[in-house]
Amino acid sequence: MTPVVTIVGPTAVGKTGLSILLAQRFQGEIVNADSRQVYQGMDIGTAKPDPEERRNVPHHLLDIRDPSCPIDLGTYLPLARSRVRDIHMRGRLPLVVGGSGQYLWGLLEGWKVPPVPPDPEFRRAKQEEAQQRGAESLHQELEKLDPDRAAQLDPRNVRRVIRALEVHRAIGKQSSAVPASFFPGYRSLIIGLTMPRESLYRRIDQRVDGMVAQGLLGEVLALTKAGHQPGVGPLNGPGYLEVGQYLDGAISWDEAVQRTKYRTHRLVRRQYTWFKAGDPRIHWLDASAPDIVERASALTETFRQGRAPVVQ
Repeated sequence: MTPVVTIVGPTAVGKTGLSILLAQRFQGEIVNADSRQVYQGMDIGTAKPDPEERRNVPHHLLDIRDPSCPIDLGTYLPLARSRVRDIHMRGRLPLVVGGSGQYLWGLLEGWKVPPVPPDPEFRRAKQEEAQQRGAESLHQELEKLDPDRAAQLDPRNVRRVIRALEVHRAIGKQSSAVPASFFPGYRSLIIGLTMPRESLYRRIDQRVDGMVAQGLLGEVLALTKAGHQPGVGPLNGPGYLEVGQYLDGAISWDEAVQRTKYRTHRLVRRQYTWFKAGDPRIHWLDASAPDIVERASALTETFRQGRAPVVQ
């Protein structure tokens, strides 16, 4: 089976740095599993690996799509499977790295996603409906059509609710009636990075301050000039929405920065729902420990010798 090392955990915990060190030690290549880093022009606000890091270690599935053409799970999974297979066939170690739990578990557990292409007209109509009648109305519609899928989604996540309605409309049946998964053929080591929550929040706040210093405002301005609307689609992530609100004159710059920090804190809480402390598949390590690299390297070496659990 194809060996895959996966590094998971919340934003700003240190996944990028550790993955690069492991890739250098074990002749690896990194496959991105961050749902925002796939987009071009969104570098600072998504904390992409910098050019030097990308020169030192090959990275895959970064900058593969313009923000005007959103990527969903059904698009991502075949691309990721292809990259993992190619890396392995060349005798290198695939490292899948990111904080998007849906992408990571979808890859490792072999989720089957209906091959339904985006329908821009349907999406625009549903977005207008959500603005006029409220997001809850779309979720209630989904509950009637596919209650199992509705139960999995936050009613406030309009984009995902619309996608579920779009899939139902295309295949004409509940998504729960579609075969859920297949055995992906991976032997997987999952390393989870964590740290005390207050320490992580401080690190997030420092990262946001660093993004501001690096030119987050200029990045959002460039995206806006290219025709992308902050707060819509891929630009709905922390930082992009808030800077867009500042540019519209709705909030002050200081408030935009503070809201970005708070919303990233909330993102961490959502990410931990995907990667649970009691999940026996995940080898949790304290990212703030001085021996973090040595411990992760020891796990990886043991895995390479064939003595790590298989995800099925």
